[in-house]
Amino acid sequence: MKTKSNPPGYMTTKGERLSYWTYFVGQNIYYNITAAFISTYLAMQGIDLLKVGTVLLIVKIWDAVNDPIFGFIFDKVKFKNGQKCLPWLRIAVLLIPVVTIILFSIPDWLDETGKLVWFGLAYIAWDTVYTLTDVPAYSMLNTMTDNLQERNMLLSMNRVFSGGGVLLYGVILPWLIGESVGMSASWAVAILAIFSALTMVPLCLNCKERNYKPEEEPDNFTPREMFQYLRQNKYLLIYYLGYCATDALKTSNAVLLFASFYLFGNSSFSIILNVLNMVPGVFAAMAMPTLLKKFDKFQTLVFCNLICIVMGLAIYFLGYQDTTTFLILTCLRCVPMSVCGILYFMFTPDCAEYGQYKSGISAKGITFAIQTFSVKITGAISSSLALFLLGLFSWVTVEAESFAELQDLGIQQSAEALNGLWIVYALVPVIGMILSAVCFLFYKLNDKDVQIMAKCNSGEITRTEAEQLLSRKY
Repeated sequence: MKTKSNPPGYMTTKGERLSYWTYFVGQNIYYNITAAFISTYLAMQGIDLLKVGTVLLIVKIWDAVNDPIFGFIFDKVKFKNGQKCLPWLRIAVLLIPVVTIILFSIPDWLDETGKLVWFGLAYIAWDTVYTLTDVPAYSMLNTMTDNLQERNMLLSMNRVFSGGGVLLYGVILPWLIGESVGMSASWAVAILAIFSALTMVPLCLNCKERNYKPEEEPDNFTPREMFQYLRQNKYLLIYYLGYCATDALKTSNAVLLFASFYLFGNSSFSIILNVLNMVPGVFAAMAMPTLLKKFDKFQTLVFCNLICIVMGLAIYFLGYQDTTTFLILTCLRCVPMSVCGILYFMFTPDCAEYGQYKSGISAKGITFAIQTFSVKITGAISSSLALFLLGLFSWVTVEAESFAELQDLGIQQSAEALNGLWIVYALVPVIGMILSAVCFLFYKLNDKDVQIMAKCNSGEITRTEAEQLLSRKY
């Protein structure tokens, strides 16, 4: 279905696109509450940091089973209403606020073991439900439209709204639990969880899956074929190896509130940093569809990643004592970093098309499950790694409901602990970017070839015609 106002070849309506984008406002609030705030929340429960980091890693073993299992189920299940993604999303929107609130409501009367058990069980439940919000939502790109330019546009603007969700989290949560308001973390998370669910509802009501043809999907899709598909989809594995290298070492988010409180004197300083990091991303995402018409998106990603490495090293070695210099460098770095953040999830649909072209197996659920798995496992690793490293630098354990209470307690950290905090915040993430740059050397897909593969997969051209048009042999 097209509308008169749609660009040529577009299949979605304006209302659908807006509903799709607003969904990611809420989803990214949920993700950042757990990925960025969980380490701070747990570190303020009076639990030893090494124990917290260990439990955080243990519960993520479920991730190693959860995502591939759901990806397999997602590809196998055929709903009677002819939809692929929407039934899963409707279930997820109902459950995600409930499990999020439970996760951040650890009773203060529990002892250390009880708190760790509560966290472990609640996190497994949250992790399972979050998979339902993620894999189907990204898979809908392929079921809403088969136009590659439209998909890139949807993903570009998706990052604008995702950035909006990150910004809302980064401003509202620190303000609510900061020194000025002093609301408990549990109540602050509950408010954000309910708001986020409301932003995700329109997608469930308005979006349509017009490019999904269940009759063309194989009925005998087996686990063996799943692993065969993954073996043949080498660029999916190469790309997400590079992504994991960056995100697993992105420890800055896990300690941002502590860095603001102890290094810059006030936890609300994190609001300034969040705004500096997010606002340029909105403008970058709006400009991305135009930019991608002129430049290949992978080359753009590699270039911006290299700039981030140089700027990150400058920030670490110049230190945090001169706040003005720190803020200027952060401002300069946030533009290429925002571009990287927008581009990161624009390669999964490409890898899905390549995988189908290479193997003959349509396994979009497995492909996007790799994306979800990578996001969640790296989030867990970065949070755990941040806590482990702080523990190694003799971090003093604290117990407080908010930073207002922490300020009243007057707990100080040693010079060694503060030095460790700066390393975790500024240096470790740069190491991750360097590792990803090495991985990206082996990724060879480009936009023009992916569009040819998509046409071949949809039957618009034959495989012989596709091979003649491709820039290289795959």
